[in-house]
Amino acid sequence: MNNSICGVDVSKEWLDAHVEPSGAASRFRNDAAGIADLAGFCRAAGVELVVMEASGSYERLPFLLLWEAGQPCAIVNARNVRHFAEAMGFPEKTDRIDATMIARFGATKKVKPTPPPSAAQMRLKALVVRLSQVSGDLTVNKQRRCAAGDAETVASLDEVIALLKRQQRRLEGEIASLIDDDPLWARLDQAFRSLKGVADRTVARLMAELPEIGILSNKAIAKLAGLAPIANDSGKRSGRRPVRGGRTGPRAVLFVVARTVARYDPHMAAFYQRLQAAGKEKMVIRIALARKLLVILNAKARDARIEFANAT
Repeated sequence: MNNSICGVDVSKEWLDAHVEPSGAASRFRNDAAGIADLAGFCRAAGVELVVMEASGSYERLPFLLLWEAGQPCAIVNARNVRHFAEAMGFPEKTDRIDATMIARFGATKKVKPTPPPSAAQMRLKALVVRLSQVSGDLTVNKQRRCAAGDAETVASLDEVIALLKRQQRRLEGEIASLIDDDPLWARLDQAFRSLKGVADRTVARLMAELPEIGILSNKAIAKLAGLAPIANDSGKRSGRRPVRGGRTGPRAVLFVVARTVARYDPHMAAFYQRLQAAGKEKMVIRIALARKLLVILNAKARDARIEFANAT
């Protein structure tokens, strides 16, 4: 159990810190100098763990620099902290209150440190995010070209489309090289691709945004991806069990790929047919297929990790 926890409310310019149980508090700029001061503040207060919310990437710099300074950190879900604050009687919201609630949430939940990603993992995620952006822009500009009515607009859009295609090919090449250069990633890539219908972009997205695959249990990985049904029972009532939360990127990919895999894999196809025969709703089938695919991929990743560990 952590004896001293510092909650940090992160914004674009400021870092508001509050230490539990001492109550020490201060504000620092969200830049390298301010983060160094925050690290010194934590050392002076005997802080064992810094807890901060995911805050639209503004938490990235303090998280990494605090770890470099030797200060363990953890990132928690902002929605969970807000619900905790309201349950504790704090419906109001200020930076100072948020920092206090983050610290108390970390202490109550016994939050564990979140290890920082490796440089390769951060680069892979950045490349995958950028590839997704470029692909989206490419789709939009192709649609605009179809709707364009004059030659000058068509020519302009053709230039943009050509540029985006070049960037797309370059990003795909860099992602493939990055995966091939890492022995574990290369083994995971081979394991995932053994399932017909799972292509390079699916592999890259899972490795970038779901690096825990093959490490966590099937239930834990499904919950992390937002594909685990949430119990909704009370007394004799057994309610519908929805899915919510989790990482939207991997979940969106699994929704699309699962239906493709079901066309080729006999086990997935049989599972799909059983759900249809049982009269399940389309969305229920879609979620069930995605979860089934994730469980299969998690098992393949677990086996690949074991083989890699035994070979080294």
